[in-house]
Amino acid sequence: MIFVPFSTAGRPAGKPIDLLSGFLNDEGKAMGRPVGVINDQRGGVLVADDVGNKIWRVSKAK
Repeated sequence: MIFVPFSTAGRPAGKPIDLLSGFLNDEGKAMGRPVGVINDQRGGVLVADDVGNKIWRVSKAK
């Protein structure tokens, strides 16, 4: 999963940033599959994973 920064004009304003990875093992088999993404009220990103049956929260390092 990547994040692409956008300008206030709605156009890409920088290079993509790797946000979340590791869903494939060395053989290319899915160990997880992100199917839903939403921003939470604390500035994090919630990602639903329907293979791993998890909800991941990604946030900025403190």
